[in-house]
Amino acid sequence: MMPFRRNPFISCSPIPVDVVFHPSWWNRHAGITFDEDFFYHPAKRVETEKRMEQVLHDRFGRFGLGADRHKDLPLTGAIHLAAGYIIQEMLGCKVEYPEDSSPRVIPAGMDKLSIDPARAFESKAFKKLLNLQEGLNTKYGYLTGDINWSGVLNVALDLSGQQVLTDMLTDPDRVRTQFRQIAEVIERFADGIGRLTGTTSVSVNRNVRHIGKPVFLHSECSHVMISTDQYEEFLMPFDLAWSRMHRPYGIHYCGSDPHRYAEVFSRIPGLDFLDLGWGGDVSLIRKYLPGTFLNIRLDPVTIKDYSDTELARTITTLVEASGNPWLTGICCINMDDTVPDSTIGTIFSTVRHLRTMMRDGSPA
Repeated sequence: MMPFRRNPFISCSPIPVDVVFHPSWWNRHAGITFDEDFFYHPAKRVETEKRMEQVLHDRFGRFGLGADRHKDLPLTGAIHLAAGYIIQEMLGCKVEYPEDSSPRVIPAGMDKLSIDPARAFESKAFKKLLNLQEGLNTKYGYLTGDINWSGVLNVALDLSGQQVLTDMLTDPDRVRTQFRQIAEVIERFADGIGRLTGTTSVSVNRNVRHIGKPVFLHSECSHVMISTDQYEEFLMPFDLAWSRMHRPYGIHYCGSDPHRYAEVFSRIPGLDFLDLGWGGDVSLIRKYLPGTFLNIRLDPVTIKDYSDTELARTITTLVEASGNPWLTGICCINMDDTVPDSTIGTIFSTVRHLRTMMRDGSPA
């Protein structure tokens, strides 16, 4: 057997796997509420994340979850949720904090994007974060964790809605300028978090915590709305620049058509990690990205409808399509309170079996 290809920037065990539950799951099964204090009150930050670790251990400890249940960790952001909100709030969106859901970004409704990077770091939202960090650091002497910083187009759409898409056609120079301003805010924010805690993207996808070096993961959820030509013109320059600055570098594409971007993503020399959405053609993506870690996302909505046998077969098919256990991960993000515990067991037990079946152990 030929040894599997490896990526020098990706160090991990074969087929890392992780899960993230929607706040409704936590609210129902653990009574946890996600009001503003959950995100910004120092004592509640530490207390609640520790409680979440204990719940994970009690239900799924046999799979290694909940390992930090005995630790008081000064987590600057919610690492057990999948939610991008803070950059939008810093730039003018209002954010609501439902008790059983992720923070809800209220679109700003700008007629035209108008970004002032300096003002973002003078905003009430950023000052709340600084107060949290100061409170945690004063008590514990260090900070850990990170905060989902979303992505350029994601943020632009929350600020100005579909007008952004129109302006790409009618006012491209202005759009390019405003995208650069958003990217400046993101870069400063993520760099600041990374310097304080050592990571930037565990809150984007927990599976990156299994990678030896911190991954810089750019969220491109909204890229399903644009053509690959528009991506190349307006947004690819940021991926190219950030992939030179941050290794390992990754793109989070949770849409159902990541294969549509396979060829253009292959022209990003430093694309080490691709978080690819349910429904993607994994074989095609692997053809174009032979050295990229493919983090395969299972569908959190329909997963509850699978029998254990069907789910195991699906995971096996996807991992085999990726073809390299050293450059493949499995995750399911935002499962709600209707997902049974047996489903989680099937995810982890299937991956354990695949590791045994596929592991070669010899680097290319």
